[in-house]
Amino acid sequence: MTTHLDTDWTWRARRLADDLETRGDLTDPAWKTAVAAVPRHVLVPEAHQQDSTGTWHHLTTDSAEGLDLAYSPTTLVTQLTDRSTHRESTSSGTKPDLIVRMLETLDIHDGHRVLAIGTGTGYTTALLSHRLGDRNVCSVDIDPELVEAARTRLASLGYHPTLAARDGADGLAEYAPYERIIATCSVPRVPWTWAEQLAPGGAVLVNVKPTVHAGNLVLLHRHPDRLEGRFTDRWVAFMTMRHHTHNQEPPAPRSTTEPRTRSTTTPPSPWWDNRVVWLLAQVHGLPDGVTVGMRLDPHTRQPAAATMTAPDGSTAEVSLTDSTAGRYDVTETGPTPLWEPVEQAHHTWLEHDQPDWPRLGLTATAHHQWLWIDHPDSAVHWPL
Repeated sequence: MTTHLDTDWTWRARRLADDLETRGDLTDPAWKTAVAAVPRHVLVPEAHQQDSTGTWHHLTTDSAEGLDLAYSPTTLVTQLTDRSTHRESTSSGTKPDLIVRMLETLDIHDGHRVLAIGTGTGYTTALLSHRLGDRNVCSVDIDPELVEAARTRLASLGYHPTLAARDGADGLAEYAPYERIIATCSVPRVPWTWAEQLAPGGAVLVNVKPTVHAGNLVLLHRHPDRLEGRFTDRWVAFMTMRHHTHNQEPPAPRSTTEPRTRSTTTPPSPWWDNRVVWLLAQVHGLPDGVTVGMRLDPHTRQPAAATMTAPDGSTAEVSLTDSTAGRYDVTETGPTPLWEPVEQAHHTWLEHDQPDWPRLGLTATAHHQWLWIDHPDSAVHWPL
């Protein structure tokens, strides 16, 4: 197997495999062999990096510096889309350490047929093809250009898996059933189509994320009437799955109300400090489309308050420092109280002995999905 570059990459790939093993991300010798054998720089010939000012810079992997980056546990942004006010990353090469952790979490064995949702650069597909053979690997991505670029680069390396340009939520029914499905994008709810394409006893690993920062990877096993499983212990967030939809103007915010002030004992910014609470807030009534951020102190330019904004114009601002004995100042405007669902979620989290991710699980049927704590039949559950 050779590449289009004269620069030696093989020792870097072997070093990456060794590093992933040393870190504990990789334990299966078959996946270590795949990491050492797949030339990631061919699949990611160029990328974009953002500096501290938010400016994006283009780089290639055909230099020593670029090769070092390609063979490091780093996410490489590979596609930018121009929005009205900024440039947004819409595709990336997932960190190799995360990919191998996901592959090992799925407990993939020789002979398994695997569907990868989100072809992207083709790196995950290449690892799968190296381990399982082309005939057992399928992958879909909504972007035809990405799919064709991945197809060409994979073919140059001798890999010929089945690739298709389509909405990932549809899966790839004509090549089903699959023993495993791996998704390198996030979904607010698990598409039931995937369950229909899984073989009995199969499994899917996907980042379920109802809104920004709220969610994690969940490993779901196929039962006759449902998908069911627990969240993984290490937090992960992928870009949201894209669909073929027309761009719509955001709804016009309603008029705000006079500021309402009070205090709270719930610590601010759970989207960074306590992501379990932030997920629970979504099922406790936080409206869709809430964005989060920080307000800077005008004098020190340091973060002074966490902020939330809803599509209807409602806002919440919570001080980052307690004003009196563990209480934080809250200021809200607009028709929708935003901090109350967070307070309710924090109370639930405390009431149930501060559960971490492995105590949370998800059940999905053809018509309903719900989140639970400790056990699928628990009385403590919420519709997703």
